[in-house]
Amino acid sequence: MSALGEAFGVELHKSRRSRVPWGIAIGFSLAPLVGGLFMVILKDPETARRLGLLGTKAQLVGGSADWPTYLGLLSQAMAVGGGVLFAFLTAWVFGREFADRTVRTILALPTSRRVIVAAKALVVVTWGLAISAWITLLGFAVGAAVSIPGFTPELAAGALGTIAVIALMIIGLQATTAFFASAGRGYIPPLAWAVLTMAVAQILAVLGHGAVFPWAVPAIVSGAAGPEGEVANLASYLIVAITVAVGLVATVTWWERADQTG
Repeated sequence: MSALGEAFGVELHKSRRSRVPWGIAIGFSLAPLVGGLFMVILKDPETARRLGLLGTKAQLVGGSADWPTYLGLLSQAMAVGGGVLFAFLTAWVFGREFADRTVRTILALPTSRRVIVAAKALVVVTWGLAISAWITLLGFAVGAAVSIPGFTPELAAGALGTIAVIALMIIGLQATTAFFASAGRGYIPPLAWAVLTMAVAQILAVLGHGAVFPWAVPAIVSGAAGPEGEVANLASYLIVAITVAVGLVATVTWWERADQTG
């Protein structure tokens, strides 16, 4: 087995034994469940009020109980919730050795630092794809369980494509989170970075410049900006790709050159 394969196996084993990835998967599962609840309420608001699911004075604004609306909610949850929760995952994968003060032991192993970074990145990608697939599967199951009308194979295929693109972008953008977890030697800097990018993305989206900010692009692709909002173009995807590449290079460079004696 190659050095990368061995390192990846070790990192994956550690992640499987941890509660963090599983907790993120469970927490993220609330998104399609809440989306299904919204569909139930939209289908029959009066019954929902009688059952206590909706306040007597609450007013529902926009949306309808159909598959296009529900899949739109699922895509938006993937873009926004996934970006935050996957940042937690990345912060843990890249920052735990610093927080536990075991980084010296890892660096003493006969494995190059570049391989260590690659193995950790592959663990983030593996868990990110697995959780995204689970949320998508659960989402379709919930939609079928609450009998939402308007389902077509073409609609499902389009939604799957959109969710896949969003998942790949938010997972890729964790490369910058990995850098801050490494350079910051712990959990706080990468999580602060995630909150900052989310806040700036929302501000730029309101100003109409979200398409040029990589962390706003997934939400734009999900349709969060609405039918009259911004549309992601080729430049938007290129900016995301460049940001991912810069994050990877910065993370690898830091691990190879930084003083790890602290």
